[in-house]
Amino acid sequence: MLRKTMLTLADSEFVTRTVTKNRLTRDLAFRFVAGESLDDSIAASRNLLESGMTLTLDLLGEHVTDPALAQKAADEYCTILDRIAELGIASTISVKLTMLGLDISDDFARDLMIRILDKAQFHGNFVRIDMEGSAYTQRTLDIFYSLHEIYGDTVGIVLQSYLYRTERDVEDVIERGAKVRLCKGAYAEPETHAYPRKEDVDAAFRRQMERLLDDGIYPAIATQDDAIIDVARGYVMRMGIDKSRFEFQMMYGIRRELQEELVREGYNLRIYVPFGDMWYPYFMRRMGERPANLLFALRNIVQPG
Repeated sequence: MLRKTMLTLADSEFVTRTVTKNRLTRDLAFRFVAGESLDDSIAASRNLLESGMTLTLDLLGEHVTDPALAQKAADEYCTILDRIAELGIASTISVKLTMLGLDISDDFARDLMIRILDKAQFHGNFVRIDMEGSAYTQRTLDIFYSLHEIYGDTVGIVLQSYLYRTERDVEDVIERGAKVRLCKGAYAEPETHAYPRKEDVDAAFRRQMERLLDDGIYPAIATQDDAIIDVARGYVMRMGIDKSRFEFQMMYGIRRELQEELVREGYNLRIYVPFGDMWYPYFMRRMGERPANLLFALRNIVQPG
């Protein structure tokens, strides 16, 4: 019930306008969001890089319907790629197609993605196309597959294990040789599209993860869940899968001790680092995804550090 309520609130424009002006909410959010500017995010991530982790920078924003704002977002992502190259930091980027005007048209968003991918290819970097609600899943995959044919390993995709269709999508990406980030999913979905029970989502994640570890191209296992991480550790050990063939991914501000433990054990670990002034929907989805995140944030506001 709490998860469903928070995911619903994440999409409320009225609540967004109200909450983003509240100091307490901002303090809570900025345990999970690395500031509102690119400079903020890089400064906040320095200690992660120094600890042997890599990054994915994500400029927050979605559902842009003004062509000028979508163009501006593409410009900002190209600037981020330039800055990553200039500073020599170990970071890729993640992009939502609705931020690039997918709600305007598929061709419009695809053209802006081409600009970003050209810039990434110039710098020898990588762009992950993020996945959004199920209404966008097939359109996002169609655009991704068309771009993957041109840009190859410069571009990757995200799949959400809680969708029933993901079993089939995992097989498709393996067949196409595409790089996948597997996550559980953080949008409010009807039972007609997604597993409603956590245990079913977890079971689906494990099945899909093992398929990607067996035959995928450098899969990214995105989870903060101890049990699933332990399953992955055990599976790669039993199957003789080298740690260089995949990476774990975790969210900025969550489970830092576990992050450091994975690095000490020799696993590749990438931290997803979101930033920008459109932080509210992202923050609410993180809280709804795992209520323990909310307790963690509240505890750190009361007892900082």
